[in-house]
Amino acid sequence: MARGRPYGPCTPPTPGRTHHGCTVARSSPPGRALAALALAAAGGLLAAATVGSGPAGAAGTTLRDLAEAKGSYFGTALTQSNLNSSTITAIAGTQFDMVTPGNEMKWDTTESSAGNFNFGPGDQIVSFAKAHSMRVRGHTLVWHSQLPNWVSSLPTAQVQAAMENHITTEATHYKGQVYSWDVVNEPFNEDGSLRTDAFYNAMGSGYIADALRTAHAADPNAKLYLNDYNIEGLGAKSDAMYQLVSSLKQQGVPIDGVGFESHFIVGQVPSTLKANIQRFTALGVNVAITELDDRMPVPASAANLAQQATDYAYVVNSCLAVSGCVGVSQWGVGDPDSWIPGFFSGYGAATMYDDNYQPKAAYNAAVTALGGSTSSPSPSSSSSASPSPSSSPSSSPSSSPSVPPTGAACKVSTQVSAWNTGLTENVTVTNTGGSAVNGWKLTFTLPGGQSVTNAWNATVSPATGQVSAVNLAYNAAIPAGGSTTFGFQANHTGNAAAAGGFALNGVSCTAG
Repeated sequence: MARGRPYGPCTPPTPGRTHHGCTVARSSPPGRALAALALAAAGGLLAAATVGSGPAGAAGTTLRDLAEAKGSYFGTALTQSNLNSSTITAIAGTQFDMVTPGNEMKWDTTESSAGNFNFGPGDQIVSFAKAHSMRVRGHTLVWHSQLPNWVSSLPTAQVQAAMENHITTEATHYKGQVYSWDVVNEPFNEDGSLRTDAFYNAMGSGYIADALRTAHAADPNAKLYLNDYNIEGLGAKSDAMYQLVSSLKQQGVPIDGVGFESHFIVGQVPSTLKANIQRFTALGVNVAITELDDRMPVPASAANLAQQATDYAYVVNSCLAVSGCVGVSQWGVGDPDSWIPGFFSGYGAATMYDDNYQPKAAYNAAVTALGGSTSSPSPSSSSSASPSPSSSPSSSPSSSPSVPPTGAACKVSTQVSAWNTGLTENVTVTNTGGSAVNGWKLTFTLPGGQSVTNAWNATVSPATGQVSAVNLAYNAAIPAGGSTTFGFQANHTGNAAAAGGFALNGVSCTAG
């Protein structure tokens, strides 16, 4: 994050929330003398988990090489000041193959006064990327934060022209040099409503489509993204993003992907991450993990560092398991240049590199998830709940389970997010029986006037009335006590109630 992502009050995070904000601009904090504390807390565990002796890790097992072998990428964020550190640039240029400018392409840097553009800082990041065979994620063209006062003070009738001119000028300057753009950054409030910023106040929700069309006209080859935080798991905010992307696709608006920022708290990575990635890619867009970090109380404990390794493995595996997830980027290179300590008091140690820029257990876990090997096993290098890279879904759903379905005790919970003529419904099925279910079919009844238009993580048919959801190839098994989640989008004529009458393989389910 470096400087510049307003996240509400700068208070310690509350359970269940992965991201909080500040209304002040942030700057990269100086290195902190926490390495000794972290190492003392972790003891021999960290020593066993360290790869190689230098800051870049073991030769031949770099994150970028391993990711590229998987058809993916592994990126980082850099600021202009980071380029002055030989340690940071050595790691960035060796380990990563994608770079996101932390601040250098944001509006307050590129056009601090109307019509006066400064691309010098951004050009430095691009030059570094070119010199190290890295691609660039442009970040960001339209954002409510780090927005110069002159934009916010414009009469509403002039905002659209200013926005379009800014997008056109910047995207044209970097045409052919930027792989993708976060065209609109963080458009949603936590409840799924759109932020009432200068752009929304002037143009309503249509500003997002206009921004995407303008960026595409300036650079037709750049991949265009919407980017936000707290949309990584299923919930109201991610549902709102899903509905927006679905609507944009239906309108023919150029949109190529959605960025899941992924600023997590250790041990709180959403279990529905892979399911959520899957449902977005089912719309025909890519997903990227754009700003990954995983904060914990400091000094870091051995248990939290081990859990961080599990979290990193889970995120990487979740992305690898879905073909439309194109890559992972960490926000920052190491703990000394992370934005976390300056914004979450008492928290830090959020990246794969410690305060001495030595690789942590999380680095080992990422290497292992990408198919590499490390000098010694990483503690908890993968989560039992995390998908295996080799278990990616087949290109089409299986027509029938490989093992005949058997009935099982079950409970079902639903979460509906509705708007005037449509809704999304996420369905979680829990196996409350004593044995695993191998192959499942969930039947249920849709309220009158509802018609399914698409689904994720299951094949759902028919579109109305008594409906069946059948597992796909990669989620056929539900272990005893385990659960699986699927969802669907539907049109409605006024009744947006949840489905009912659920039965798993012929056995009625209780409400959960």
